Amino acid sequence: MAFPAFFDDAPVLRMHDGLSELLGATPDGMIEYRYADAVRLAGHSCPTVAGAWLCARAGLRALYGERVPERGGVAVSLREPEDAGVTGVIGQVLTLVTGAAGAGGFKGLGGRHGRNQLLRYGDAGSDSLRLRRCDTREAVEVVLDLSSLPADPAQRALLPLLLQGSADAAQRREFGRLWQERVRRLLVDHADDPQVVAVRCVA
Repeated sequence: MAFPAFFDDAPVLRMHDGLSELLGATPDGMIEYRYADAVRLAGHSCPTVAGAWLCARAGLRALYGERVPERGGVAVSLREPEDAGVTGVIGQVLTLVTGAAGAGGFKGLGGRHGRNQLLRYGDAGSDSLRLRRCDTREAVEVVLDLSSLPADPAQRALLPLLLQGSADAAQRREFGRLWQERVRRLLVDHADDPQVVAVRCVA
């Protein structure tokens, strides 16, 4: 399996998962998630998947500082319903990283390590994406703004040809290259850009 080389340059998210440690999947509960993991989950790489990745990273850094975040210890809520636009895709990426799940998630062992009911959609109290630590109740909201990273005009010109099925092999390759170049810029060049990924503390 070959991914674009820049996937290796994207931020790595390191988590501690107490359930993983308890059940012997990892000796110390430490798990590293890479952007390629999110791509495998979603089946594609796009600004939404990359943006959700960076939002997870920014929110966890704001909540935990230099400490390793606790997977299964963060509740996630999104303002929009799950079936609105790309909200469901964003939620899936957040589930991958944080472990937060809806009603169908893992219910825990002896009252510990539950992940169900930690992911909520249609939360009118959130402006966008909210992450809250379950232990301290500290919360942050993360907003993604891609207005400074517009699609290449050539990409937009090629899209109708692809949708109509009239693009040749070279045009399909060029569209994919331009698409992933925008993702690369987001993940690599703007990973720490507060104009793109903004975080604020909430009560």
